[in-house]
Amino acid sequence: MNSSRPPASEDKAIAAAGRTRDIIRRHGFTFKKSLGQNFLIDSHILDKIIAAADLGPQSAALEIGPGIGALTERLAQAAGTVVALEIDNRLLPILADVLSPYDNVSVLHADVLKTDLAGLWNTYFADASSVSVVANLPYYVTTPIVMKLLEERLPLRHIVVMVQKEVAERMAAKPGSKAYGSLSIAVQYYCEPELAANVPSGAFMPAPNVDSAVIKLTKRREPAVSVPDEDRLFRVIHAAFAQRRKTLANNLSAFSGKERKAELAELLAASDIQPDRRAETLTLAEFAQVDAALAAAGMI
Repeated sequence: MNSSRPPASEDKAIAAAGRTRDIIRRHGFTFKKSLGQNFLIDSHILDKIIAAADLGPQSAALEIGPGIGALTERLAQAAGTVVALEIDNRLLPILADVLSPYDNVSVLHADVLKTDLAGLWNTYFADASSVSVVANLPYYVTTPIVMKLLEERLPLRHIVVMVQKEVAERMAAKPGSKAYGSLSIAVQYYCEPELAANVPSGAFMPAPNVDSAVIKLTKRREPAVSVPDEDRLFRVIHAAFAQRRKTLANNLSAFSGKERKAELAELLAASDIQPDRRAETLTLAEFAQVDAALAAAGMI
């Protein structure tokens, strides 16, 4: 018995990395830094992503940035329908090659930020029992992509995405923590976040300069709080976090004006929100209270 032989799980990881290198070499592909191209080559992380997505034969998956199709293949095996949006047309022939065994995958040459997602849903997902976004997102546009998916009120079940670890921690952060901010609140208004896996830089080709994480966002049936004007609520939240070291009253005086700062402080106190608190200590429900109080007083 050869005791120096790597375990089967390590063999699997080595094979996955070797296959990626072979595909890239065969097609003469070169990475484009401007598109944030880092291909996932760790089969164990792919397993964790698929497990978190909880797909079935009647469900569908939307992938953003499929790269050379490592995750797309797994999605094709787990879901009934897969649509992948790829912005780099150089990858389209590679994807056609890699995904040729699967007749349940549609690869579209598209920028998700410019795509009519409601129309895409009607065209490809009308018969699916549920739809989840499952992707290794380009890190330079993570937040705009996630917010587009949420703000367009798509009938999503989950968003399971690989993002920069720091961004994942911000999405899942609780009030009072350093990571908690306007992104935390925006995501948690629509979803329940859960960190599914931490991912070292060596799981990618080429290796990025940051560590990554898989985050699972389970879409709420209704937003976490009920407010009459969502845009107004988020204007209040963004203003409250404008300068993290400043108190709530100081930051929100951008709405009321400095001449009404004392009145603003009294208004917050009357709403059971101490004006000397900082934004990172407030819950989403407390922000809804602040929003209502400012609106009632005509300060926003």
